[in-house]
Amino acid sequence: MRFGICTKAQRAPELRLAGADFVEENVQSYLQGLVDDAQWEGLKIARNSTLPILAANSLLPVDLKIVGPEVDFENLRGYIAKAVERAQKVGMKILVFGSGAARNVPEGFDRQRAIGQIVKFCGMAAELCGRAGLTLVAEPLNRGECNIINTVAEAMTFVKEVNQRHFQCLVDSFHFWMENESLEVLEKAMPSIRHVHVADKDGRVAPGESGTADYRPFFAVLKRANYQGLVSVEALEFNDFETMGKRVITFLHRQWDEA
Repeated sequence: MRFGICTKAQRAPELRLAGADFVEENVQSYLQGLVDDAQWEGLKIARNSTLPILAANSLLPVDLKIVGPEVDFENLRGYIAKAVERAQKVGMKILVFGSGAARNVPEGFDRQRAIGQIVKFCGMAAELCGRAGLTLVAEPLNRGECNIINTVAEAMTFVKEVNQRHFQCLVDSFHFWMENESLEVLEKAMPSIRHVHVADKDGRVAPGESGTADYRPFFAVLKRANYQGLVSVEALEFNDFETMGKRVITFLHRQWDEA
């Protein structure tokens, strides 16, 4: 299994020493869909990176809404097209559609209309990703962070509605546990799971750092489904890759082997 860490690509040397296999970057700060080509330095960063940059999260900025009365679909399309083009250039495989603030349903806004807007956006973005050989994955976010697509089960309804090969699903252990979803739900969704995020439920710290998390049942579901994708550590206040990083990657490999 390939384990990576969500951080800046410039820190790849530290990640490599920690035993990580790849970097997961940030769409907004790295691919920079709102920045002109002449100012974008992402390709240079990728060429100098000691690890591949295989995924990126934080797809949309807060003020680029995909839900609500003032959605600018053409602006969204231009932004995603530029981000996808750059992702392809640096060799990425996965773009993560979390972006809770951009997809949050405004109070009083018709929920069915909101669902339709999300489906339309995901269909457009998935089409662009498909042309570039990327996959867009829907990330369920717990109800404390967003009011739509909160569970794997709900994310799967969007995957089925969009019905495009390059729009699939992500499971994040933190959100999965926060929403108290069952392993049976995850097992059912596994044919569409194309990316995984991991962090402990307690404090959203890096795997193993809370001392209370057991990933083996979670990983066992992935293994039974012969999951071949990536697993990224997405944790809060995780910057010490030299010592903590080695500990976390070692912990994950051990949990995977024991699952």
